[in-house]
Amino acid sequence: MKGFRSVLRSSLIALSGLALLASQAGAVPAVRVEAESPVIPVQSDCYAIGEQVAAQNGGTLARASPSTQGGQPVCVIVVLVPGKDGERPRRVQMVVPQG
Repeated sequence: MKGFRSVLRSSLIALSGLALLASQAGAVPAVRVEAESPVIPVQSDCYAIGEQVAAQNGGTLARASPSTQGGQPVCVIVVLVPGKDGERPRRVQMVVPQG
């Protein structure tokens, strides 16, 4: 009989503890934290800008990367422009305002 009482007492203590935790969890105000998105869609914008610049210059886009110059967001674009009379393509680097 003593064993049954100790098991019953332990169970009641455990259930009381769980009930206390459950009541405290409900009392905590729900705070929703808005985190900034870790993904910044700058790369795709620079790529699209680079494609336009390459098409305007008659070349192919080699690289398009976002950067900041003077506190302003810019895209650093590298275009390979075909050379004349079978020469090697020229590498032209341009800095274009983003947006």
